[in-house]
Amino acid sequence: MKAVVVHGVKDLRVDELPDPVPGDGEVLVAMEWGGICGSDVAYWRHGASGTAVLEHPLVLGHEMAGRVAGTGAGVTGIDLGTPVTVHPATPVGNEPLPEPIAGRTNLYPRVRYCGSAAFTPHTDGGFSELKVVRADQIRALPDGVGTDRGALAEPLAVAMHAVGRVGGLTGRDVLVNGAGPIGALVVAAAKYAGARTVVAADMAAAPLAIARAMGADSVVDLSAGEELPADIEIVFEASGAAAALGAVLRATARGGTVVQVGNLPGAPVPANLGDLVTREITWIGSYRFVDEITDAVGAMHDGLDVSPLITHRYPIDRAGEAMDVAADRDSGSSKVLIRLSS
Repeated sequence: MKAVVVHGVKDLRVDELPDPVPGDGEVLVAMEWGGICGSDVAYWRHGASGTAVLEHPLVLGHEMAGRVAGTGAGVTGIDLGTPVTVHPATPVGNEPLPEPIAGRTNLYPRVRYCGSAAFTPHTDGGFSELKVVRADQIRALPDGVGTDRGALAEPLAVAMHAVGRVGGLTGRDVLVNGAGPIGALVVAAAKYAGARTVVAADMAAAPLAIARAMGADSVVDLSAGEELPADIEIVFEASGAAAALGAVLRATARGGTVVQVGNLPGAPVPANLGDLVTREITWIGSYRFVDEITDAVGAMHDGLDVSPLITHRYPIDRAGEAMDVAADRDSGSSKVLIRLSS
């Protein structure tokens, strides 16, 4: 089978690998679409994503969808040909979580994630023609949700988890700072959750246009000198830019909440945080998701449309070109998809 493999910095190849065979309790998926994420770009650009360092070749991809092509012994209720997406996380070990975080499996101390170099050997992802996963990782796609949109269930789950961190949004005003793929999906998730108004802010016009298409009521072009609105009760910081934190906190209403969904740098950086104290702002993190991928599939079935996010599609043999476009901020790309089947 063909697979998109990163071998090192700027060394991306489409390799021929052995076809996998499902074992007990496993499902073979014929992959159709994969979405390029920032972590995929980071492994290709830098040989690392956060603290996870590439030590040997890795099949990329944790945003994926395809159709069931086979099942191993003991698997029932999953029919051949069923369109599916995949929950990419596998907790390592079986020790229970402490009571205060019981059930929050995204906070498990050790989690293998598809397409991640956090462990050695690394955990291969789903940018391949075939992929074997556990049956409990499978999420069937309902009628009307194609596998191209199904590949975006994973990042939509990240956005829905972030929205869920603040409880109900019905009738509340929201600001989303950073309109990249996750920020745009937070816009859509917030509207789906009943937010009264959603303002999206970014440094470029292209992502702001996508944020509008995803449901933003208004946008702020920071590159044009426009300023963030004031006194917003709920703010989602999706840029991951430490330099933006001062303005984001100042835009947050006194006693309001900031959800940090954009990954912040892992090294010391200057940031203006004074308003966090004087305005009594609640600043909370949001990391991956628990089972919101199931909710994401349901939301798409209910009409949440992620298709405006998809700006580019490439066949697997042009995966290198797809990565170039996804990494280029001047390309106008948002979500770049790779067609994994021939």
